Amino acid sequence: MKPGIDSADLAADIRPQDDLFGHVNAAWSARTEIPEDRARYGAFIRLHEEAQVNLRAIVEEMAAVAADPETDDESRKIGDLYASFMDEDSVERHGAQPLAGALARVDSITDTADLVRALGEFARRGVSGIFDFYVNTDDQQPDRYILNVVQSGLGLPDESYYRTAENAELRSQYVAHVERMLALADRPDPAGAAARVLALETRLAGGHWDRVQARDRTASYNLRTDQELRALTPALDWTDWARATQFPAGVLNEVIVRQPEYLSTVDRALREVPLADWQAWLSWHVIRTMAPYLASSFVKENFDFYGRTLSGTPQLQERWKRGVALVNAALPEALGKHYVARHFPPGAKARMDALVANLIEAYRQQIAVLPWMGDETKARALEKLAAFTPKIGHPDTWRDYSGLTIERGDLLANVARAEAFELDRMLAKIGQPIDRDEWFMPPQTVNAYYNPGMNEIVFPAAILQPPFFDAEADDAVNYGGIGAVIGHEIGHGFDDQGSKYDGTGAMRNWWTDSDRDKFDERTQALISQFNEFEALPGHYVNGELTVGENIGDLGGLSIAHTAYELSRGGQPAPVMDGLSGDQRFFLGWAQVWQSKYRDAEALRLLAIDPHSPPRFRVNGVVRNVTAFHDAFGVEPGDALYLPEEQRVHIW
Repeated sequence: MKPGIDSADLAADIRPQDDLFGHVNAAWSARTEIPEDRARYGAFIRLHEEAQVNLRAIVEEMAAVAADPETDDESRKIGDLYASFMDEDSVERHGAQPLAGALARVDSITDTADLVRALGEFARRGVSGIFDFYVNTDDQQPDRYILNVVQSGLGLPDESYYRTAENAELRSQYVAHVERMLALADRPDPAGAAARVLALETRLAGGHWDRVQARDRTASYNLRTDQELRALTPALDWTDWARATQFPAGVLNEVIVRQPEYLSTVDRALREVPLADWQAWLSWHVIRTMAPYLASSFVKENFDFYGRTLSGTPQLQERWKRGVALVNAALPEALGKHYVARHFPPGAKARMDALVANLIEAYRQQIAVLPWMGDETKARALEKLAAFTPKIGHPDTWRDYSGLTIERGDLLANVARAEAFELDRMLAKIGQPIDRDEWFMPPQTVNAYYNPGMNEIVFPAAILQPPFFDAEADDAVNYGGIGAVIGHEIGHGFDDQGSKYDGTGAMRNWWTDSDRDKFDERTQALISQFNEFEALPGHYVNGELTVGENIGDLGGLSIAHTAYELSRGGQPAPVMDGLSGDQRFFLGWAQVWQSKYRDAEALRLLAIDPHSPPRFRVNGVVRNVTAFHDAFGVEPGDALYLPEEQRVHIW
């Protein structure tokens, strides 16, 4: 069994007691350059790029045999979609012409009612409108699917970009970008239209909830009947919109409106903003959506703002990477089926099953002895834990893509048909039994998730490799890596929002008032800790935005350590390369978050990402874990020392 940690790579001049993240990752960071086509780099991105290379081999193979009558239908679609994107000569010859029909539709809009119909038509093509929507289980009735309506309509990352003084220069750059894109599409008065786009989006942004408010699952659960929805927006004919979007009958009978005040803002804007301004705004969003599939002038200008300006990325990704991403988005499980067959050994799932079982048992033991929680709430927490469903590797049943038409020579139409196919697949869920076999990430994704409505934890195949999981490595490193990730996802079931759901997936209060107050006290203490972390000079972590992920990290790491102890069955851990088992466990945790960011990307993520920067995911969490203090002999005066009475312990 190998150690899983290269002790020669540990920074001798950075003590783990002062900076665990730096101790593990400083040498890697010093010798590693962020690739020119990336805004950040690290363990997640490296595995993502390895998966991209593996997927490229699959799609190129499918493209080469697509014309063969022996090729199965799904493989032909994979190959033809990729080939249609890679036919750069054809894309360049067409220039802006593929936009002509869509922009003519925008120009033909005669009044507000027709604008609403056009928004529905464009929603089928993947163009984001003044609001967005999705289908999911009902938070309070998890045995049914329901439509959710959410705020949208912006071209900048979120509402804060339209109001804060620090983003004033970025807003100017945004207007200049919109102007250039409108000019490329030969739209009239691009400068004036771009200014009107910003004005309208600023008005819409004024009705948006900020990200902290929007993540509150209680506040954002607003069940509305069809009539109540219409009363909220009398200027918007929902029947016309639904007909244009090709909704099945009855979808709007009841919906969840996530931000009702935003729809009131939309209603006022529909009544007060001139139609010409709406047409300029819709033209822009049509062009922005289609830009990645148009001639290089559009692609480069689109990248220049959204890649270079917003994230600091110097270089556009190679075309093959963008082509693989398109196929991955349009045919995720068709591609995933091939990926699993080639790159997911069956033995990995068996090892993961054992890890998950140990993590759940560790949570059970820890919940049972929590000193701050009463017996009544403990019993309900244990009921929820017992109802968790783990999913590992890949779906048991793959999606059917037989209804999707892909033609090799028609890129933009292929993209539009793929968007419409996915929309119809999503809408078809309403009125049907809950599909508990559905996955919301394909197996080639380097990530994991917790789904509160189904009370499930899901680990796609692509994350089950080093540094997260290594079948040949010591258990300590695996528990510090994938074990903590498993614990993190279980922990989302018990974070500030996930803890509002019971074991059936229903948003129901299963807490006593006293226990919820104690939980909130601990949560607030964690928020206060993370608010003090300065990510860049003058820019701090938003503890309220990141608290759910911070709870997941803290609980996940603590419980993973307990699970590691359970896995040893009372036997002492071996010493490897002079490192104890507990030391390797925490080094494995730090190794997972190996990463570097460009400053522009770091600033963007501070504003919108519910995850803390990786350095604080490591250091900000371990300072609360007593086992870390014990493993490295952390004492007063060490930078990561935290007095025991100040350590936050939740799960």
